[in-house]
Amino acid sequence: MLLLLAVSALAAFALADGESAPPLVRGLAMLASGAVVLAGTGLMRCQPLSIRWDTQRWNLGPEWSAGEEPWPGRLDVALDLGAWMLLRFQPDVATGQRRAQWVPVQRRGMESAWHALRCAVYSARPIRGTDHGQRLGASPESQE
Repeated sequence: MLLLLAVSALAAFALADGESAPPLVRGLAMLASGAVVLAGTGLMRCQPLSIRWDTQRWNLGPEWSAGEEPWPGRLDVALDLGAWMLLRFQPDVATGQRRAQWVPVQRRGMESAWHALRCAVYSARPIRGTDHGQRLGASPESQE
């Protein structure tokens, strides 16, 4: 729907009668509407993905791999519109993948898990260091 609105607005501007814009600007509007169509068709071909946080890193994989996602990496929020987010998944270097992957997610269809997902993408960070059972303010020698 958003794709249709964007293309319609650009085409209406480009084809408007009168002296609304120079021919060069109109031509650029037509090119932009074509670019929007190409970008939109690429998004329509997105395969369903599964994401999971394992307390160390995010894992991404095809939908059928839920719980066993094969690609570890980092996940950042690129765009947040409330009921829709665009996430950027950057795979770990060790996986051999170099390209970031864009992951669009929406609330529709996952209403019960939406709040938890939003909390996780904004809060989840790897656990750093190890806990040796030390009390705050105590030196390691005094705990033996």
